[in-house]
Amino acid sequence: MNSRIEIFRDHETLSATAAELIRKALARKPDLLLCAAGGSTPLRTYELLAKDPLRQRETFQQLRLVKLDEWGGIAMDDPGTCEKQIRSFLLRPLRVAEDRYFGFDSNPADPEAECDRIRRRLSTEGPIDFCVLGLGMNGHLAMNEPAPGLKPAAHVARLTAVTLAHPMLAQSKSPPTYGLSLGMAEILSSREILLLVSGANKREPLRKFLRREITTEFPASFLWLHSNWRMLCDADSAEGLNLTP
Repeated sequence: MNSRIEIFRDHETLSATAAELIRKALARKPDLLLCAAGGSTPLRTYELLAKDPLRQRETFQQLRLVKLDEWGGIAMDDPGTCEKQIRSFLLRPLRVAEDRYFGFDSNPADPEAECDRIRRRLSTEGPIDFCVLGLGMNGHLAMNEPAPGLKPAAHVARLTAVTLAHPMLAQSKSPPTYGLSLGMAEILSSREILLLVSGANKREPLRKFLRREITTEFPASFLWLHSNWRMLCDADSAEGLNLTP
């Protein structure tokens, strides 16, 4: 298994390493399909990727992007959406053309049809080359919530109270009523996965992840089945934990 767990002194050095890993993946495959998560943890990584003084415009000329998940039932321009973050931190700074980006509409007329659209687009353009993930407080990956069973492909997700307390929703004009998420099979089909974990509030979910007990009640545990993943943690999240891969 090509897995690695690394600890960094702070969020800044973690983010710099993550950005460098994405740049290296792009160097290997210029038309990389990057799956981008929202939330606060990866945003500095995206900023550093876009602000690299050595970057040339052509570096990102063929980059393709897919949005990992989205809050459902709120407007696309709502400040709490993943769409707002992806556009602000990746699409515009990297000048990614609209035809090289796809992701869930946050307020579709038919959520099931929207999921079908994403499933079909990913089946054509995928699999994902490089998937950036965060670790949910309850162990969710994207909006694959703890449950007796997990969905393999893009689906409408029922959100838990823990997920609905996500800090990014503090900016939202209205609370989401559901989630839209890539499924576990689509995520685990990624050629490379990068899990970013930052902050003291992530110590408990990180401790559970390190048990290596694979269960649908902690979806992130399924990463232990993947052949090529890497986890970057900052010192705050890793304090007091045994981080041996």
